[in-house]
Amino acid sequence: MPESFQAIPARPAPVRISGPVPWLRRNLFSSLPNAVVSLLLLAAFAWLAAKGLRWGVMEAVFVPDADQCQAARGIGACWGVINEKARFILLGRYPQKAQWRPVLATFALLAPVLASCSPRCWKPWLALVWSAGLAVFFVLMGGGVGGMSKVPTDLWGGLPLTLMLSVISMVLAFPIAVLVALGRRSAMPAIRSLCVVYVELVRGVPLISVLFMASFMLPLFMPVGKSPDVLIRVIVGITLFAAAYMAEIVRGGLQTVGRGQAEAAASMGLSYWQAQRKIILPQALASVVPSIVNNFISLFKDTSLVTIVSLYELTGSLSLALGSDPNWRPFKIEAYLFIATIYFACCYAMSRYSLRIEKRLARSRGH
Repeated sequence: MPESFQAIPARPAPVRISGPVPWLRRNLFSSLPNAVVSLLLLAAFAWLAAKGLRWGVMEAVFVPDADQCQAARGIGACWGVINEKARFILLGRYPQKAQWRPVLATFALLAPVLASCSPRCWKPWLALVWSAGLAVFFVLMGGGVGGMSKVPTDLWGGLPLTLMLSVISMVLAFPIAVLVALGRRSAMPAIRSLCVVYVELVRGVPLISVLFMASFMLPLFMPVGKSPDVLIRVIVGITLFAAAYMAEIVRGGLQTVGRGQAEAAASMGLSYWQAQRKIILPQALASVVPSIVNNFISLFKDTSLVTIVSLYELTGSLSLALGSDPNWRPFKIEAYLFIATIYFACCYAMSRYSLRIEKRLARSRGH
């Protein structure tokens, strides 16, 4: 008799190792203690989310009515303060009749910044775009030409001032930082010592001290009536401060490039500056892109310190807008949340761009 056919029992399906359920099981509920902690944290988050939804949406006041906001005080948010004070917060003390100018100036400043984020625009004409954008910004903000009224720099404020201080300071600080980083690695003791003193001296004091010295102490050493505008002094102070920190970042990138690269460049007959421009610096700067972006994010937030020299950027404009109006003064939390959203959006966009550049560099290296 031939043997009867017996089917092999079906094997169990493979366990999924990707997806939301495996991720939750692996990260939040891998053991009993982890599961208990995760459930407690999820319950606390749900409670906070419910309270925040009730305060920020369900019981909130959205119309710019101070009486309704006072009635809802302690129960719901007053988003009407943003409707009432948004113009003052975003544009500062700039004359109201000419506030179309800082709006256009902001777009003119952002145009070269956004163009610089695309590798397709990394062409020689990008320098012309930067020059045109900065020229249009200062012409629109300052006025005095084309029939536009002249507006002094002490009336500039809000978001345009924040963007201008951070962008211009970073653009000016970058070449200074590269030169200082190269100077710290120089074989000439005088140049190396000078760069070391500059970096250690500037990094040893807070930015607020640099701004105070640039605004109040520098005019004491200048001839009477010859002191530069306070905005120029602030830009110089922030630039030198940012350059000192960025120089150490660039120096760290230079140390990742092996000595063989410079020796190979020398054997090919390249001069020192040709080797740095074509071989050393491209590799060094590519390795420190995240740190450079992080430095720019810190500089973008540190511009709030210019309030001590009577330049009212985003946070300073908020203080002016609410400090002089007792009807809206109690609703600072909502206004600061509005500003925090702007800062978060800008910083998050910069961090995502940094991650994109990292991935692009990793692909170019075959990682």
